[in-house]
Amino acid sequence: MRHATPAALDQLEAVLLELRRLGLLREKKRGTFYRGSKAFLHFHEDPEGLFADVKLDGGDFTRLRVSTVKERVAFLRAVAAALAKLSPEGPRAARSPGTRRGA
Repeated sequence: MRHATPAALDQLEAVLLELRRLGLLREKKRGTFYRGSKAFLHFHEDPEGLFADVKLDGGDFTRLRVSTVKERVAFLRAVAAALAKLSPEGPRAARSPGTRRGA
């Protein structure tokens, strides 16, 4: 499985925008996000679809399919939940995509 090409990342642009809005990740290069000095998530593509490798528990990468809208929504929620658990600021540091602070 190869890393996502620019064309594949174009398909995921809405997901990338939501990840950037979370504010707790640094995009070292397009589609590759770091938490602090460590890689946190990146994307792959193959004939089966688009996938994200993400460190949901702070340890090893977990591969999640992100080919459909439903899969992408579930992925973004999982990332927000993982960041909330891993963040020293606590659960309020990362919020689910599309939610407002104080809402």
